[in-house]
Amino acid sequence: MTVSFFGHRKICGNEEIKRKLKEILQKLIAENGATNFYVGNNGEYDTIVRKTLKELKKDYPQINYAVVLSYLPIENKIKENDDYSDTIFPEKLAKVPRRFAIDKRNHRMIERSSVVVTYVKNNIGGAAKFKETAEKKGLNIINISD
Repeated sequence: MTVSFFGHRKICGNEEIKRKLKEILQKLIAENGATNFYVGNNGEYDTIVRKTLKELKKDYPQINYAVVLSYLPIENKIKENDDYSDTIFPEKLAKVPRRFAIDKRNHRMIERSSVVVTYVKNNIGGAAKFKETAEKKGLNIINISD
């Protein structure tokens, strides 16, 4: 089972969100056999998901997760201690203009998933758009903000 994540760029209540997320992920792994996880890298929710998956990997070595980049980082903006070891960059995105890259990446994540874990509090923005897209495709949606 493959799981993807979409959430608002700015969020509050990070510790509560992380606690809920960890509970949901543990259940998906233990009870539903989730093994593959895809997360973006464009906001606070993505950062919380990435950190949580990294922690869970220690207890569940059978899981794999990847931070899916929508475009390659700009060389002169890469900091010395930036860690890209858990990232992937889909080859098909190489020729996509930057302004369309996040949408294209998110559609690819949905195509490969059966479950989407979201943090969507309102129906505006990219997170809400991709939650709706996943719903239309019939994916199982778990919204942490509920």
